[in-house]
Amino acid sequence: MAVFCSFTPFVFARTSSVLKLWHIYSLAHIKNQYCLKQKDMKRIFILAIALFITGVANAQSTDKLVRIGAKAGANFSNIIKDDGNNDFKTDYLVGYHAGLTLDIKLLENLAFTPELLYSTKGYKAETVLGDFTQRTHFIDLPILASIRLAEGLNVVAGPQVSFLLSTDNKFENGFGTVEQQIIEDESDRFKKSLVGGVIGFRYDFNNQVGINGRYALDFQKNNRDGSSNTPEFKNQVFQVGLGIKF
Repeated sequence: MAVFCSFTPFVFARTSSVLKLWHIYSLAHIKNQYCLKQKDMKRIFILAIALFITGVANAQSTDKLVRIGAKAGANFSNIIKDDGNNDFKTDYLVGYHAGLTLDIKLLENLAFTPELLYSTKGYKAETVLGDFTQRTHFIDLPILASIRLAEGLNVVAGPQVSFLLSTDNKFENGFGTVEQQIIEDESDRFKKSLVGGVIGFRYDFNNQVGINGRYALDFQKNNRDGSSNTPEFKNQVFQVGLGIKF
């Protein structure tokens, strides 16, 4: 029993030394693995930076996948009269549009080309009492697909959402002129947003400048109940313009 008791401290001492050595080895191994992981992360990060720089250089040397642009041009607008008190003759009204474009290349001959435009629409009407002009101001959001048919020639088509901002009415006859501006946020005469469609073409002279022409038609009528003051109709617009890509 005495021998066992004298041997026990020795065994505990050796065991404690081994555990300390194992603990030190484990810490060193963990630290070494952590350093290796840190080095690997740095290598991956540097490689990613290098690939990004290479990608940017390649994008600058070839066609860009995403391009921002601007466009502006003329509108020739009129209305398609619906049911209701619409017994009057209308004519085209000249206006304008301007805004930003986005060109996202999807395939070799296919691109997604949404736009954000400020656009004026409306019509002119001849009545027995005089000449009436209504000019409406919209924010148009065409969501278009562009298909390249030949070198420089593209057909564009897609839906469009139009948000009505304000309406200007002008009445003229031999006795004088009366003008009225209505902010549509404060009026319930017309719908504030309309869904329509667009179809047309774009011809690119080069990778920066091009011309475009299109026809846009509202699928919804401007209001629900037509009257002599707010007749039911759908907007239609012919557009021609010039576009620039950056």
